[in-house]
Amino acid sequence: MPRRTKAEAEQTRHKLLDAAEALFLARGVSRTSLQDIAAAAGTSRGAIYWHFQDKADLFNAMLQRVTLPLEQALQAAAEPSAAAVTPLRGLFDTLMAALHATVHDPQTGRVFEIATHKVEYVDELQAVAQRRQQAMNDMRGLIQQALERTADRLERTLPMPAAAAALGLNVLVDGLIINWLIDRTAFDLEAAGRLALRNYFRGLGLDDALD
Repeated sequence: MPRRTKAEAEQTRHKLLDAAEALFLARGVSRTSLQDIAAAAGTSRGAIYWHFQDKADLFNAMLQRVTLPLEQALQAAAEPSAAAVTPLRGLFDTLMAALHATVHDPQTGRVFEIATHKVEYVDELQAVAQRRQQAMNDMRGLIQQALERTADRLERTLPMPAAAAALGLNVLVDGLIINWLIDRTAFDLEAAGRLALRNYFRGLGLDDALD
């Protein structure tokens, strides 16, 4: 058989990720086998091992398709250039963009629902739990940097340790998303998020940095 081109290999990889995403959402991660994913993608199980080490590796790749842009945006918010918006404005805009994508981008909504409601972090998925914990730690670190840089610019002292403030903000946003995904008609995620973020920053004494 002729060797596949790089474009063909990338297309197969995306088919596998799309199939995994659909099956994980419908059945849950633990009840979906690699063979199920290969069949849904119209490939062989061997194709999965060509692109991914195991189910955890495949899951992490699926998750990264929607979380990587958020991580990159948070990095930019934490370390803006001299001409960029203020760190807090960048942080606020990034978090609001994440809420917007959760509501309006079907793929983001599906992946976040899988990551919060369709996965059990046991046995073969321990690597997923470790990757998610690392991603959460990295995110909190970037949020902390943005808060510290804003406080420094305003020459103010935060009313709590920056690490605790970053943890609280992370939990606030995660909680909003998790609850909205349970019942998408319960509240307006973007409106509730905007109000909650502004009030959280007000409690830190930084809200005027948004204007």
